[in-house]
Amino acid sequence: MTGIIYCFANSLKVTPMLPVHIRLRKFCPYAAVLLLWLASAPLHAALNIEIFGGGATQIPIAIVPFAAEERLAQGITPVVSSDLQRSGLFRLVDPGGLRPHEPVEVVYPDWANRGAGAVVIGSTTAIPGGQVAIRVRLLDVARQTELAVYTETVPATQLRAAAHRIADIIYEKLTGDVGVFSTRIAYVIKQGKKYSLQVADADGFNAQPVIEYTEPIISPAWSPDGKQLAYVSFENKKPVVYVQTLATRARKAVANFRGSNSAPAWSPDGKKLAVTLSLMGGSQIFLVNVDGSGLQRLSQSSGIDTEPNFSPDGQSIIFTSDRGGSPQIYRMPVSGRASGTAERLTFEGSYNVSPDFSRDGKSFTFIHRNGDRFNVAIQNLATRQVQLLTDSQFDESPSFAPNGKIILYATEVRGRGILSAVSSDGKTRQQLSTQAGDIREPAWGPLSR
Repeated sequence: MTGIIYCFANSLKVTPMLPVHIRLRKFCPYAAVLLLWLASAPLHAALNIEIFGGGATQIPIAIVPFAAEERLAQGITPVVSSDLQRSGLFRLVDPGGLRPHEPVEVVYPDWANRGAGAVVIGSTTAIPGGQVAIRVRLLDVARQTELAVYTETVPATQLRAAAHRIADIIYEKLTGDVGVFSTRIAYVIKQGKKYSLQVADADGFNAQPVIEYTEPIISPAWSPDGKQLAYVSFENKKPVVYVQTLATRARKAVANFRGSNSAPAWSPDGKKLAVTLSLMGGSQIFLVNVDGSGLQRLSQSSGIDTEPNFSPDGQSIIFTSDRGGSPQIYRMPVSGRASGTAERLTFEGSYNVSPDFSRDGKSFTFIHRNGDRFNVAIQNLATRQVQLLTDSQFDESPSFAPNGKIILYATEVRGRGILSAVSSDGKTRQQLSTQAGDIREPAWGPLSR
């Protein structure tokens, strides 16, 4: 997580580095958290998506409405089309009056004349018991061949989920990368005086509350298997780290030590959490087992160390620290003789926070102060090259998609927090906004298993 301004006040026994979503130059951490999202309006379930820009080379694809789809309560092809378009890698070709549903009905020259490189056709069949049988084919126009066939029978209530899976298959076949349309995101939204931790599909639909309180909830973090969320709640008037199982809603306080407990991050094997504690004075990074046992101090500095994030191999963490005088991003191993020894990674500018490793471990995204702006950036670990990806005023909490191609983050538009996403090359941006409400603290979940 990031904020617009951080306070490094070691004298206060609360988390010294907490996000502020209002434009204050100086503040105390507790006040900052309690002032989160001063105004918001009623919550709406679905997000509106606006797309800006696009990739330099987009794949032209035509998606023909499936046979008998108009009889379903939920269309499949509109969801598939929206998913692919949001990626920025596809250009939708209007099928016009062409309506093939079987390969023998496809006249490839007609699609070539329309500029389509690929065509998706399919059919749906309602069957007894509220089930729908789906059959989909992906066709290569130039080679006049079939690239993929997908069949599935699902409850009528699960048609959106099936559409996301279809989009994932198309994406993978045509790009060679893993699709992430079937994944989920988590975020916090404030409605009146209520804070709600929400989980939604990657496109923002089907949002469901995980937990709701009148005190702030921050820093949601997905377990590697996607079955649990760790987060920080102030329900007991102090920051405590909880782990909650999504299916059962059962939860456990795994870090409720003296002082503040914040910034949870899962190890890749799902067995440990890195957390920031002020248990021994200041704010330092500790490891703790998921059941709350086995506390182990990891960082050793006179500064504030926080916002840990594990490398994909679990051997190191990157984190934010002001040990050098200004908030910067560091890396340290989590075991062995060098454990606790930190290497500084960021050198451009005096403010770099909220790191998140890419899933291949070759880069990390973070928030970089650029003049009076706070923007999403990405840095290559091997070359140390930094690229700014956004040009908005106040961005925070960047989170990589599981395929590393998109970064989810929160930003501010007309004083209200919304979700946005940017491709890792900066060429495509999306705004995912509700009609009302104030959204913060996004986290992109893992691939479905």
